[in-house]
Amino acid sequence: VQLQASGGGLVQAGGSLTLSCAASEGTFSSYTVAWFRQAPGKEREFVGTVRMGRTYYDDSVKGRFTISRDDAKNTVTLQMNNVKPEDTAVYSCGAGRPILSSLRRPLSHTSWGQGTQVTVSS
Repeated sequence: VQLQASGGGLVQAGGSLTLSCAASEGTFSSYTVAWFRQAPGKEREFVGTVRMGRTYYDDSVKGRFTISRDDAKNTVTLQMNNVKPEDTAVYSCGAGRPILSSLRRPLSHTSWGQGTQVTVSS
Protein backbone atom coordinates (compact mmCIF):
# COMPACT_ATOMS: atom_id res chain seq x y z
CA VAL A 1 0.00 0.00 0.00
CA GLN A 2 1.24 3.49 -0.86
CA LEU A 3 0.49 6.27 1.58
CA GLN A 4 0.45 10.03 1.31
CA ALA A 5 0.28 12.44 4.22
CA SER A 6 -1.07 15.95 3.83
CA GLY A 7 -2.42 18.88 5.80
CA GLY A 8 0.70 20.23 7.44
CA GLY A 9 1.48 23.90 7.78
CA LEU A 10 2.25 26.73 10.13
CA VAL A 11 0.00 27.17 13.16
CA GLN A 12 0.19 29.22 16.32
CA ALA A 13 0.51 27.58 19.70
CA GLY A 14 -2.92 26.70 21.01
CA GLY A 15 -4.32 26.31 17.53
CA SER A 16 -5.50 23.29 15.60
CA LEU A 17 -4.47 21.40 12.52
CA THR A 18 -5.84 18.34 10.75
CA LEU A 19 -3.54 15.89 9.01
CA SER A 20 -4.71 13.25 6.60
CA CYS A 21 -3.11 10.00 5.51
CA ALA A 22 -4.54 8.56 2.33
CA ALA A 23 -3.79 5.41 0.40
CA SER A 24 -2.69 6.56 -3.03
CA GLU A 25 -2.38 3.00 -4.19
CA GLY A 26 -3.99 -0.07 -2.72
CA THR A 27 -6.12 -0.24 0.36
CA PHE A 28 -5.14 -0.27 3.98
CA SER A 29 -8.25 -1.84 5.48
CA SER A 30 -6.18 -4.84 6.54
CA TYR A 31 -3.33 -2.72 7.94
CA THR A 32 -2.73 -0.80 11.10
CA VAL A 33 -1.93 2.79 10.20
CA ALA A 34 0.00 4.91 12.66
CA TRP A 35 1.25 8.46 12.85
CA PHE A 36 4.86 9.20 13.67
CA ARG A 37 6.83 12.42 13.79
CA GLN A 38 10.43 13.40 13.54
CA ALA A 39 11.87 16.68 14.72
CA PRO A 40 15.27 17.92 13.52
CA GLY A 41 18.09 16.02 15.17
CA LYS A 42 15.73 13.54 16.81
CA GLU A 43 14.59 10.04 16.06
CA ARG A 44 11.21 9.24 14.61
CA GLU A 45 8.73 8.90 17.44
CA PHE A 46 5.29 7.39 17.78
CA VAL A 47 2.32 9.76 17.92
CA GLY A 48 -0.69 7.49 17.80
CA THR A 49 -2.59 4.78 16.02
CA VAL A 50 -5.93 3.03 15.83
CA ARG A 51 -5.89 -0.74 15.83
CA MET A 52 -8.92 -2.99 15.86
CA GLY A 53 -11.11 -0.08 16.87
CA ARG A 54 -8.94 1.03 19.76
CA THR A 55 -6.75 4.13 19.81
CA TYR A 56 -3.28 4.43 21.30
CA TYR A 57 -1.41 7.67 21.87
CA ASP A 58 1.93 8.82 23.10
CA ASP A 59 1.61 10.51 26.46
CA SER A 60 2.87 13.78 24.99
CA VAL A 61 -0.22 14.13 22.78
CA LYS A 62 -2.86 12.34 24.82
CA GLY A 63 -5.89 14.55 25.35
CA ARG A 64 -4.88 16.92 22.53
CA PHE A 65 -4.66 14.72 19.43
CA THR A 66 -7.33 12.40 18.05
CA ILE A 67 -6.92 9.70 15.44
CA SER A 68 -9.73 8.34 13.35
CA ARG A 69 -9.89 6.15 10.28
CA ASP A 70 -12.38 5.73 7.49
CA ASP A 71 -11.74 2.53 5.57
CA ALA A 72 -14.38 3.38 3.00
CA LYS A 73 -12.34 6.44 2.07
CA ASN A 74 -8.95 4.84 2.73
CA THR A 75 -7.97 7.66 5.06
CA VAL A 76 -6.65 8.06 8.57
CA THR A 77 -6.97 11.49 10.12
CA LEU A 78 -4.94 13.09 12.89
CA GLN A 79 -6.77 15.96 14.55
CA MET A 80 -4.30 18.11 16.43
CA ASN A 81 -5.72 20.52 19.02
CA ASN A 82 -4.00 22.85 21.46
CA VAL A 83 -0.73 22.39 19.61
CA LYS A 84 2.54 23.31 21.26
CA PRO A 85 5.91 24.42 19.83
CA GLU A 86 7.32 21.01 20.76
CA ASP A 87 4.86 19.44 18.32
CA THR A 88 6.91 20.92 15.49
CA ALA A 89 8.11 18.04 13.30
CA VAL A 90 7.65 16.20 10.05
CA TYR A 91 4.62 13.97 10.47
CA SER A 92 4.43 10.69 8.58
CA CYS A 93 2.00 7.83 8.44
CA GLY A 94 3.07 4.23 8.32
CA ALA A 95 1.14 1.06 7.64
CA GLY A 96 1.91 -2.41 8.84
CA ARG A 97 0.67 -5.36 10.81
CA PRO A 98 2.44 -4.93 14.12
CA ILE A 99 1.64 -7.01 17.13
CA LEU A 100 0.30 -5.07 20.09
CA SER A 101 3.65 -4.82 21.82
CA SER A 102 5.24 -3.36 18.67
CA LEU A 103 2.66 -0.69 17.85
CA ARG A 104 4.99 2.15 18.77
CA ARG A 105 7.98 0.96 16.76
CA PRO A 106 8.60 2.53 13.35
CA LEU A 107 10.22 -0.68 12.09
CA SER A 108 6.93 -2.52 12.66
CA HIS A 109 5.40 -0.45 9.86
CA THR A 110 6.49 -1.48 6.38
CA SER A 111 4.87 1.14 4.15
CA TRP A 112 5.41 4.86 4.55
CA GLY A 113 4.15 7.98 2.93
CA GLN A 114 6.04 11.20 2.36
CA GLY A 115 5.80 13.30 5.48
CA THR A 116 4.17 16.65 5.97
CA GLN A 117 5.77 19.49 7.92
CA VAL A 118 4.01 20.89 10.96
CA THR A 119 5.44 24.06 12.48
CA VAL A 120 4.02 25.52 15.65
CA SER A 121 4.97 29.08 16.48
CA SER A 122 5.00 30.37 20.03
